[in-house]
Amino acid sequence: MHPTYGSCDAGGQQSPSVPLADGWPPRATGLGTAAALLPSLLAAAGPSRRTPYGATPGDPAYAERPWGDGSHSPLHVPVAERDDPGLADEVDARLRAWARECGCDEQELDALGKAAFGRLVTLAHPDTDDPDALLITGQLNAGWWAADDYYADDTALGAVPARLPQRLTLAMSVMDPVPPMGDLTPPLREAHADDLVLRMLDSAVAHLSRHGSPAQVQRACYSTFAMFVSWTAYAAWRETGEHPPAWEYLAARQHDSFYTSMTLIDVVGGYEVPADLFYEPRVRRASMQAGTASVLVNDLHSVAKDAADENPVCNLVLLIAADRDCSVDEATEITVTLHNDLVRDFEISHRQLAAVPSPELQRYLRGLRAWMGGGFEWHTTNPRYA
Repeated sequence: MHPTYGSCDAGGQQSPSVPLADGWPPRATGLGTAAALLPSLLAAAGPSRRTPYGATPGDPAYAERPWGDGSHSPLHVPVAERDDPGLADEVDARLRAWARECGCDEQELDALGKAAFGRLVTLAHPDTDDPDALLITGQLNAGWWAADDYYADDTALGAVPARLPQRLTLAMSVMDPVPPMGDLTPPLREAHADDLVLRMLDSAVAHLSRHGSPAQVQRACYSTFAMFVSWTAYAAWRETGEHPPAWEYLAARQHDSFYTSMTLIDVVGGYEVPADLFYEPRVRRASMQAGTASVLVNDLHSVAKDAADENPVCNLVLLIAADRDCSVDEATEITVTLHNDLVRDFEISHRQLAAVPSPELQRYLRGLRAWMGGGFEWHTTNPRYA
């Protein structure tokens, strides 16, 4: 068994495994209390101080890690908290059985196995050993990746930028079902049933609904829909041959990041961060810092693959190189610096929010850190990005 981070028991009582901050006097409790206290708690914590770039903050939870072929500056990332090949294999076996039920053929099943989503979710969610809970995020990540490859990114798999909005609209309608509309409903259901990606997303949301609250389900759905909006921006850029400036790409990338996967952290862990804390601006900023930093890891590992596409997809490294008329190597170093600064900013956010007396929030924040560490480990060892 692996250690857990602390949670609430079945009666909603706080677990003692994550103690409140020393010195905090007893306070009122209940939904909304921690969020209401958050501004005063942060003020009491005093101003933050950024560790100078290149200095060693002394936090053993983070490390400078080589990546790729080792020719570029290291990435400042959290240390992966768990690598359990046996558990990853079990999740992958369940994913393969599920994908077969959704209608994947043998070639698609082999591609799913090579993606190693079981390893990704086992690395990224170290606070549970339950393969069924890990399957929640495994299925959704597999569905999102399938939509990205088949609808948005990979022209060899049939991605057509001009059809992307239509396809994503149907994806939203399967994740968040349309109310019955008489004889207009059967054609919609038939369209859902005829598309592999839609069948995967439909089944994945059903599994999520068996584990998560209605609020958690809708949180995951609507973060997905925000991600889809960003995909339509990329499609428009590809269709017109326009290369957006790097700053505009980052604006779109904020909602097309691993933040979407991170919305499942508490569901997989078997607890729930109340909505007024989850969406509190400082907490959301920490979530976005973690999600964007993780997706920059993806961009860094994907440069060669993205540049080789006959209709190249957007990638921050390639866009910086175009913006600044510099080499890809120089643009890579710029992106590494941006990533490392984001991670250090997350460290500051995490330290500030440590004052908030919510075990659920503290577990979620540690989950964000664990996701970054596990996500890096998965990218740097996955043949997809070799």
